[in-house]
Amino acid sequence: MTIHSKSILDYVGNTPLVEIPRMSPKPEVRIFAKLEGHNPTGSIKDRVAKYLVQQAEERGDLKPGQTLIEASTGNTALALALIAKQKGYKLKVVMLRRTTPGVAELLATYGVEIVWCDPLAGMKGAIEMAERLSREEGWFNTCQFESKGNLQAHYETTGPEILQAIPQVDAFVAGIGTGGTITGVGKRLKEHNPQTRIIGVEPKMGDQLQGLRSLQEGYIPPLLDMGMLDGRFLVDTQEAFACSRSLLEKEGIFAGVSSGAVLSCAQRVAERMNGGNIVVIFADGGWKYLTAGPWREEMEARMLHPNETAWW
Repeated sequence: MTIHSKSILDYVGNTPLVEIPRMSPKPEVRIFAKLEGHNPTGSIKDRVAKYLVQQAEERGDLKPGQTLIEASTGNTALALALIAKQKGYKLKVVMLRRTTPGVAELLATYGVEIVWCDPLAGMKGAIEMAERLSREEGWFNTCQFESKGNLQAHYETTGPEILQAIPQVDAFVAGIGTGGTITGVGKRLKEHNPQTRIIGVEPKMGDQLQGLRSLQEGYIPPLLDMGMLDGRFLVDTQEAFACSRSLLEKEGIFAGVSSGAVLSCAQRVAERMNGGNIVVIFADGGWKYLTAGPWREEMEARMLHPNETAWW
């Protein structure tokens, strides 16, 4: 008998796309969620990390046994940790000290070395530190915020997967992080149907929804195509948590807090539509938050102390 084995990396992508009817404010508007928490390390960043490393290897820029470095808020770090283990690389991650509770311990379990960056430097400071260390130490910077591989991962995988399941997408709603997801998927959807509306989601100024970026803070991701966006919505932390909780109670789907932010915006978009299909990206699952304590307690504490922690 022939045994056909696969690597864990072969299971990146092809995530479920499910309808969440109880979350739509109108029965005529159907909302579908792409559950990226079903990737091997639990987030959409598995797609990106796989592309970044594979393309660097194909170009000859990444040598066997070399050390990778990346600035990350958590999900990309975990995704790269898996890739590094599979391919024999070491990994250094530059992170801000206000990261999600428990993520440092999780990365340490993977054997990842964290280089801490002053939270006041912001993500721009973390990116600059990763670039400097790459030059000084000879480490390979995967550059998730600038590499076209980030866009290609979504243009070539996430977008086609959505269209295969739902050929008629009237609106696509995703968070603005590196800009890779919304630009890559958005480009693919617009090519299929120029009338598809692409809606970006960002946290309100001062709010920390980890994985999402407030453009008001002055850092515009190089990969973000502002001209492609048909609209942008701002979401505060309380709104994101409340929507994540509602999703769990009504649909039984335990998604991350940034997913709550995206869903909240999709509901606002739905209210302005007479009918049609909305597709949203749930970038990760909610299980990572449980390391910090019970979900309800953390949600209430986060609402009372909005500036203490950045959430995935």
